[in-house]
Amino acid sequence: MTGGTDGVRARWSRRRFVGALGAATAGGALAGCGDGSSRAAGSPAPGSASGSPAPSAGRDGSAGSAPAAPPTASSRAAAARPLFLGTYTSAEGGGRGIGLATYDPGSGRITGTGTLTGVPDPSYLAVHPDGRTLYAVNERERGSVTAVRIGDRKVLGSRPTGGAQPCHLSVHPSGRWLLSADYGSGTVAVHPVDASGALGERTALVRHTRPAPGPGQQGPHAHQVVTAPDGGHVLAVDLGTDTVYSYRLDDRAGTLTEVAQAHTRPGAGPRHLAFHPGGRYAYLADELDDTVAVCAYDPKTGRLRIGAPQSTGSGTKGGPGTNYPAQFVVSPDGAHAFLANRGANTLARYAVEADGARLRLLGTVPVAGDFPRQVALAPGGRLLFAANQRSGTVSVFHVDPADGGLRLAGEPFASPVAVCALPL
Repeated sequence: MTGGTDGVRARWSRRRFVGALGAATAGGALAGCGDGSSRAAGSPAPGSASGSPAPSAGRDGSAGSAPAAPPTASSRAAAARPLFLGTYTSAEGGGRGIGLATYDPGSGRITGTGTLTGVPDPSYLAVHPDGRTLYAVNERERGSVTAVRIGDRKVLGSRPTGGAQPCHLSVHPSGRWLLSADYGSGTVAVHPVDASGALGERTALVRHTRPAPGPGQQGPHAHQVVTAPDGGHVLAVDLGTDTVYSYRLDDRAGTLTEVAQAHTRPGAGPRHLAFHPGGRYAYLADELDDTVAVCAYDPKTGRLRIGAPQSTGSGTKGGPGTNYPAQFVVSPDGAHAFLANRGANTLARYAVEADGARLRLLGTVPVAGDFPRQVALAPGGRLLFAANQRSGTVSVFHVDPADGGLRLAGEPFASPVAVCALPL
């Protein structure tokens, strides 16, 4: 692969095309995110010992509360919440494992606390509903997923996904199943989760064999797998086939049965889907044609209906191949949605109207970084985290609940080729 201006087939034969865009902090290699060894401007240097735990007090307290008085050092420690950072350990200039950090829920300030080593290429992270176990994909040719007990940072083991280059995972709301998407092989896997949080042998593996790959694609590329709010259906977004697949999950056997397909425009390249909390609508980011769409969802059947393409607010004049929308997040009250724009390097802000049926673009703000690959809201929705891959930073924004306004919370946190930030 030679560069972002090559033809579609050259750009998309592999997911990590961004390495060919000349990522400054990765030397053009496959990129990862923070190892916790860097720090925000003015913050004390974290401990250098690998696997050093975040302060245990970070698991207590309200995620949205701020100190009532000017914080002292002890009150800042008490208020700290855990933050985990994904990475590519095999990339030049990448991290050394899962980055460990904390953040202040009032100020948004991030402090690095170390690195959890022994987890290869953990490029995407998710947490169990009970908050006690962290899961990571191991994005390699022979893909696997790993479980980590949060309390003592103990690695509970890994299981193969049966596919190549897993890039996304999520935990079923029941806490009994881990779902993962393999980009390289276009497959989706299911693993059981036992009472300790550890993973059992895979119970399902489905491959996206139809429809045929979209324009310029050499095969299916499963990019995300999530459970719909109804809990009974699992949706897998495939960039390679321009399709969102709906599956019925058997909650006893952990198997998947396809029930529906929803197709984007040819060449749209759907990447990530985010549901409105009402459960009847979702918002889709189309990576290749620089659009978004509102999708209507039927909880009874699992069917998704993709609406007309809308603007990402990127403002780019070069058309597709200039901006690559990455991920949507929706505020807990369902009033606003936020989109990461890679290329334009902005966060688009939308008003959500008509009980979730409409998105209205309100504007964009600079992300204060380069190539925001992933975004996440802290519990309560008052802070938004953006992992900026090419600049190797994590930007934090205060979110105004009244109008969805975004205000940068100080200098971004330095983290090698950041691709994932998971605030708890």
